[in-house]
Amino acid sequence: MTVNKVIEKGKAFDWGHTSDDYAKYRDIYPDVFYGKIIEMGLCVKGQHVLDLGTGTGVLPRNLYKYGAKFVGADISENQIEHARLLANEAGMNIDYVATSAENFDFPDKSFDVITACQCFMYFDKAIVLPRIHRALKDGGHFCVLYMVWLPDESEIAKQSMDLVLRYNPDWTGGSVKRYTPAETPEWAEDLDEASRVDIFEVSDLERFDVNVRFTRENWHGRIKACRGIGASSLSAEKIEAFEKEHIAYLQGVPDAFDIPHFVVILNLRKKKQLQLIHLSV
Repeated sequence: MTVNKVIEKGKAFDWGHTSDDYAKYRDIYPDVFYGKIIEMGLCVKGQHVLDLGTGTGVLPRNLYKYGAKFVGADISENQIEHARLLANEAGMNIDYVATSAENFDFPDKSFDVITACQCFMYFDKAIVLPRIHRALKDGGHFCVLYMVWLPDESEIAKQSMDLVLRYNPDWTGGSVKRYTPAETPEWAEDLDEASRVDIFEVSDLERFDVNVRFTRENWHGRIKACRGIGASSLSAEKIEAFEKEHIAYLQGVPDAFDIPHFVVILNLRKKKQLQLIHLSV
């Protein structure tokens, strides 16, 4: 179980509780998402890549065809078990290890690229960033990836969010909005102020909107596999009641529909000399 005083108002959550649904329904990043990573020259042939918070290995599996050698790490053993199974089923040679980002143990200068997709907000930045810096080769890259659905721009997403909040009022993952260029996301504030980002410099920054297509089943699975339901400490009875109500609501929406998402990809380059810089996203 993980506890974060900001996330879920300090209530415990565990992604391992929802590994089955996560493996089936959370592989949703569109081609343009991966294309931006490749355009930045990351996760390509000849590179050794560590994916922190890998979950069920979504990022390594989808980037595997570009030729990089991947290691995936996640705090949840259940997530890692599913990642290994999915990689083996696909005939992919990906190494996985069950460890937290704060405790991963690799020799210094082991990796060309380290990624953190949809998980950087969970890390203890004061511990993790220096470890990432040491594990990267000189001139290596740390890439933070973030994609969220926008309930203010989709009635279906809003209704789903409101229902999650009725069953789990402490869920803090719902009311997400698009960040303007003048605004700094919470996790970027962590990088800038609390986490000594002076060991990196900004190499690339991409921010864009994308529509992701879902069926009723896939959207229900996506919502069930969120932190507010499947990964939460809700009882089995509450989760069952949520599912029943959510499925009933979705009977009144089209068979397939688009949900607007907002993406930020921040590519940081390792600096040899420590020098304070300001990060504005």
